[in-house]
Amino acid sequence: MTDRFESTPGVFDEIDLTSVRELRNVLYAHGMRPNKSFGQNFLIDRSVLAKIVEAAEISATDEILEVGAGTGVLTRELAKNARRVVAVELERDMLALLGETTGNYENVELLARNLLFVDPVEVFGEVPYKLVANLPYYITAPTFRHFLESANPPRLLVVMVQEEVAERIVAEPGDLSLLAVSIQFYGRPHIIARVPASAFYPAPKVNSAILRVEIKSEAPLTANERDSFFRVVQAGFSERRKQLHNSLTHGLHRKNEDIRAWLTAANIDTSRRAETLSIEEWLRLWKNMPTV
Repeated sequence: MTDRFESTPGVFDEIDLTSVRELRNVLYAHGMRPNKSFGQNFLIDRSVLAKIVEAAEISATDEILEVGAGTGVLTRELAKNARRVVAVELERDMLALLGETTGNYENVELLARNLLFVDPVEVFGEVPYKLVANLPYYITAPTFRHFLESANPPRLLVVMVQEEVAERIVAEPGDLSLLAVSIQFYGRPHIIARVPASAFYPAPKVNSAILRVEIKSEAPLTANERDSFFRVVQAGFSERRKQLHNSLTHGLHRKNEDIRAWLTAANIDTSRRAETLSIEEWLRLWKNMPTV
């Protein structure tokens, strides 16, 4: 990796990053303040850190990818348990600070890169890994898609996301969204804990949740089949207030009578709406449709 960043043990290597006073001091020393445009709300609650690490079930042989590592408050906790932690941070000033706060951990590697340009195969090869992160709210959905669709997806995700987003992801048929289907297609999501805004500095305007996604051992479809499958799903959700036969007709540019026939062949009532279909029903629908 050509954009690796070397850790340098310094005066901040053992600072308490959950202390607001000490966190302010270390940010000030590096000429920084929380950047809202980068979604910088720093976790300062030790009990929440412990819950994240516990949910990840990290062993001494585990390889961990942490994206958006920030000050390193989570990075250090991960490094205490894992064999290797690759911490990704885009902002250069923050990366310099991260290099100091994690400098005493030989199993931490820093990568200066936009998380959406991180190739897990480049970083881990074919070695299994877990993705553990406190995700910026503004990039949650693209992050999931990027890593779940990669040639080497994580075998487990434990991430902090906006509470409302977590609830959408774990929704049941009847309340499903494109986001929920996109993640439940790959794994089983569970909310581990709900996290109040007061657990961060500065406090965001919304609450968060720790989300754990156990990835299925085998992908349901090949990469080409997956692309075709999601074209159908996206078409289904393109007009959520309409019945599925109408949204698929418009989204796939097919004749309504053909869409109705495909739904009937898949044993799906033509009057249903996209949010009511389970993953299994979406797969059954896709398998009964001609080339998409």
